[in-house]
Amino acid sequence: MALPIDTYHVAVLLNESVSGLEIQPDGVYVDVTFGGGGHSREILNRLGEHGRLYGFDQDGDSMENIPSDSRFTFVRSNFRFLRNWMRYYGVGQINGLIADLGVSSHHLDDEARGFSFRFDAPLDMRMNGNAKITAADIINKYDEQQLADILHLYGELYNAKRMASVIVKARNITPILTTSQLVETVSGIMPRERVKKETAKLFQALRIEVNHEMDALAEMLHAATQLIMPGGRLVVITYHSLEDRIVKNMMKAGNVEGKTTQDFYGNVASPLSMVGKIITPTQEEQSRNPRSRSAKLRIAEKR
Repeated sequence: MALPIDTYHVAVLLNESVSGLEIQPDGVYVDVTFGGGGHSREILNRLGEHGRLYGFDQDGDSMENIPSDSRFTFVRSNFRFLRNWMRYYGVGQINGLIADLGVSSHHLDDEARGFSFRFDAPLDMRMNGNAKITAADIINKYDEQQLADILHLYGELYNAKRMASVIVKARNITPILTTSQLVETVSGIMPRERVKKETAKLFQALRIEVNHEMDALAEMLHAATQLIMPGGRLVVITYHSLEDRIVKNMMKAGNVEGKTTQDFYGNVASPLSMVGKIITPTQEEQSRNPRSRSAKLRIAEKR
């Protein structure tokens, strides 16, 4: 039996994002972050009898939310393999793609997965439970410089080097295997008023490294840009500056680095053009769904 959407995950900016796709009744669409199925269900509500929707998710838990709808195909896979799966299903072009990035409320609320420091749990953080490397492997096996690098790059932590040093010293005494052990190890080097914020950044850095999120995002965006037909839409919701920068660069410049090239007339030569301004949640939605507070919705159209 499918979990209620509001129990598994509350879809962020639901109407704004799905409206941004400008659904064509007979079109082909992809939801690369299926999760609780909120965005997918709304897309299906707007599709006609001959429309198609493909939903991607690498987490087996999301399979509980698959809608009973012949127009929907679930793909249990990381969205970085978007191009291969579309080729497998014989899809050469799509009308639009939606991505709701970041960690879902379901993952944060699942005590056993180790995504949140609210619970004492094994340091896991794998979106795909079959993946080999866990957060515990990173904490206990990366050398000090490697640790400092990912904490600085993915967590944007100002004290990344010191934090890495403290972790290495602690693990030499006893392995750090749980979220509580990790929090206890690093809490002493953080200003009291910033402990929660800095710990959240630490966990973000580990989650991104475990799941190779930035590489996967870049690959998916490149594939989406090629698959979307002229006039089709790319709709992406981001939650932190790292992923938002990649999405913004792809939409404006056609590459994740943000390197622009110009045509003969001095116009930026990008396969995409931005549609409207960044959309953020209303105060009402933020109150109803705290996860939405840092959300940014960007929409682009294929030229």
